[in-house]
Amino acid sequence: QVQLVESGGGLVQAGDSLRLSCAASGRSFSSYAVGWFRQAPGKEREFVAAIGISWTSGYTYYVDSAKGRFTISRDNAKNTVYLQMNSLKPEDTAVYYCAAAFGLSAQAMGVVRPSYWGQGTQVTVSS
Repeated sequence: QVQLVESGGGLVQAGDSLRLSCAASGRSFSSYAVGWFRQAPGKEREFVAAIGISWTSGYTYYVDSAKGRFTISRDNAKNTVYLQMNSLKPEDTAVYYCAAAFGLSAQAMGVVRPSYWGQGTQVTVSS
C-alpha cells in the first residue's frame, strides 16, 4: 500500500519553471514505478512522464510534448519523486497527478493504469 501526496503546483507565466513533488508513504517505495499524469479541463487524463525502478531498462520515459522540457527524478531515501518542468506553455495547464505501480517499467506506466494515485496539484500557465 502506498499513499501519494503531490505539491509544488501554482500559477506561473509562459517560459517559467516549476518543480512538482510526489511524496510517498509506505514500504518498499524503491520497488514502485512512479508516473506523472495530467488532466486539463474538458480533456482526458494523459500520461506525462514516468520513472521506473533503478535496475530496469528504460529507467525514464516521457510523452513527446515533455521531452527536452520536463525531467523526472526520484530520491528513494526521501520517498519522493520530482517533476522539473521548464519552458512551461499555456497548454501545460492542468491538474497534475502522480501515480505508482509495483514493479513496472517506466514505459509500462504509459499504458497500464497504476494502482495508487495522489489527489493532484493544479498547474496554471498564463500567456
